[in-house]
Order: sequence, then C-alpha cells, then structure tokens
Amino acid sequence: MSELSANALPVLRLKRNEDKRLRAGHLWVFSNEVDTVATPLTGFAPGAPARIVNHRDQFVGYGCVNPQALISARILSRDEAQPIDANLLRRRLQSALALRERLYADRCYRLVFGESDGLPGLVVDRYGDVLVGQLATLGMERLRPLIEAALHEVVAPRVLVWKNDGSARDLEQLPHEVVVAAGEIPDHIGVIEAGLHLQAPLAAGQKTGWFYDQTANRERLRRYLPKGARVLDVCSYVGAWALTALHHGAARATCVDSSQQALDWAQRNATANGMTVDVIKADAFQALEQLRAAGERFDVVIVDPPAFIKRRRDLPQGEAAYRKLNQLAIRLLNDPGVLVSCSCSWHLPHDSLPELVQSAAAAAGREARVLEFGGQSPDHPVHPAIPESRYLKSVFCHITG
Repeated sequence: MSELSANALPVLRLKRNEDKRLRAGHLWVFSNEVDTVATPLTGFAPGAPARIVNHRDQFVGYGCVNPQALISARILSRDEAQPIDANLLRRRLQSALALRERLYADRCYRLVFGESDGLPGLVVDRYGDVLVGQLATLGMERLRPLIEAALHEVVAPRVLVWKNDGSARDLEQLPHEVVVAAGEIPDHIGVIEAGLHLQAPLAAGQKTGWFYDQTANRERLRRYLPKGARVLDVCSYVGAWALTALHHGAARATCVDSSQQALDWAQRNATANGMTVDVIKADAFQALEQLRAAGERFDVVIVDPPAFIKRRRDLPQGEAAYRKLNQLAIRLLNDPGVLVSCSCSWHLPHDSLPELVQSAAAAAGREARVLEFGGQSPDHPVHPAIPESRYLKSVFCHITG
C-alpha cells in the first residue's frame, strides 16, 4: 500500500457522542457509530486509511476502514501529525520489541499483540530469528508490505511467515492462506521456556505455532507440585504443561489430546529434554471418563481446552462444557489434589471460571479453594480501555474431600 499524506485521506465522520469510547482509549469504530449520511461507508475503498472525526469535525484518529465489517474502522494513530505510514509502524514495532526484551532473556515471545501494541489486527510471534505472524484485518492486509519492511528493519528475521488461517479473517472476508515472506518455511519452530527446549509443528500446527500466553501460568505451576507428583495434562497439544511439571519434580506425566501429531511432538519434546511422558489419544471428555473407570488417580490435573465459547450466544452451552470437563477432572484427583483450570474464551466472564469450578467440585462431592488466579503472560499485555484484549483466565485450586 502506498503512503498517503494526511490531507489526502478520506474522512470518516462519527455520529454525535460516538467518540466517547474512542477518546477513552478504545480503537474500534463500529458501523452503527458512523454518520453514513455525511460519510457513506460505501464510499471507502476496503482496507484504506482514513481520517476519523467526531460530529463536530474534531480529529479523533487515523484508522483503516472496512466498509463491509461490523468493526468498520480500527484506529492506529491518535496523533494528528502522525498518519499511518512506515514511520508509525517502525516506532510501534520498536516499542513492542523493547518491552519484550525487558521481559525475556531468550528471543521467544509474542512480539506484537494487536491492539495492546497499537497495531490492531496484527499478531507476531518470535522464535529466535523466525517470525510467524497473522494479519486478521483488511487494513493490516493492505499494510503488509510496509509491515514486512518494518519487521526487517527492526528485527531482521531470517524467516518471516504469515500463517493467516485464523477465524478473525472470516469476519473481514479474507482468505485463509500461508504466505512465506522471507526465507523458507520450517517444518517446526523451537522455543526455550523455563530452561526447556521445546518444538511444535508450524505449517500443520495450531495458530502461530506456540501458546506463549500460558508461559507465566506454566511457571506458576511449580509451587503447586508435591514431590513425586503424578500429573495429567488435558488438551496437552505438544506437552508444555506436562514437561514443565516433570522439569519441576513430578514423577510421572500423562498427556491427553485428540491429535496424534500433537502427542508425537509431546513425546519428541520429552525425549529431547531427557524425560518420558505417557500419551492418550482421545477426546478429552471420553479420556477422563475412561481414566476414572480404570481407577486412575492424579495429584495434579491441568485442563487447558480450546475456546468453548466463540460467540456470545454460545455462552450457556460453553459454560456447561467447562463445568463438565472440570467435574471429570476433579473426580480423578487424589485428596488433596490440585486442579489448574483454564479458559481462553473471551466471552466467558472472569468471575465465571471459579464459579464453574466450584459447581463442578460440588457435583463431584469435593471442596474447592482457589489458591491463585492467572491470566495471559506479559507479552500479551492487556489494554485497560479494551476489555477484548483480556481473554485468558486460569485458576489454581486446592481440591479436598
């Protein structure tokens, strides 16, 4: 996309008082907030930058417009002297990099977390000199050449891959695709986490390859591991929770996942770190039922499922699924035992997860006490004005009875 001067940009005008939420810090403009009489959305080229003003024509910000989406514009700059250009993207990336380098000794982290880094619609994960990103919006898709140039200038990656297969692209009417922007796409990515050297598939793997958002929660696990613990990692993917437990003194760990590929990688990771894990290929609910029927018991059970609630209307059904999964997990715990329960469903309120665990414990005839609450790792910073940026929740619970 070519850079445009601020004066040449089309204007997107908001209805009366629809700038309050934006001035408070949010970055999204919804289609029903636009004065479509003064500035019809059909007049904007999809993904094009625009100057956003309120009903008094006062400057609100510069953003990219998608006239066909519910979120019709996303603000990238609130500085009237700084339009959307290469300089803006470079400064945003430099700021994001400086924060991560302060937080992590190893070059393994989420480098860019969308709105929280002032780059809505952009996610970039770093694996040393390999970058794997996702472009979730039409605006970011159009900015891709400038983003790639800025990433090369700021980070100088050997490999840059766009793994654009997220569901957010469906909302923006964008195709799913994998694009290699630099180097050659590797078979897998490598991560250093808490002294462990771990790997996960890339092209055939989940999302951008790794779940960096759980790094801080996995570090929390160490204090809750009794000596010689037996651990169950449910929805394990490539075994990060299980291997963390073994690394911190657990005697035995079992991974449950529906993907044989994920379990194969879990065993490879175990071998590479001088460990052994047991694996069970099965649906999580069925596996927990089968383990209970076999009389198996564990000291620690981690349940880290995919999002059960992807839309608000799925909330009742999703809550029932979380409750059931936790109930099955609690029934496998020794007395006392530790349950680590996680949810990445943004639509599940933060207060609801401990309530669901309590309901599950009661149904299992057990007592639950929350020892600690966890959220996403600091490389996924939460923007205080954007509740959507706070999605991950976890509870570490002491289970008795």
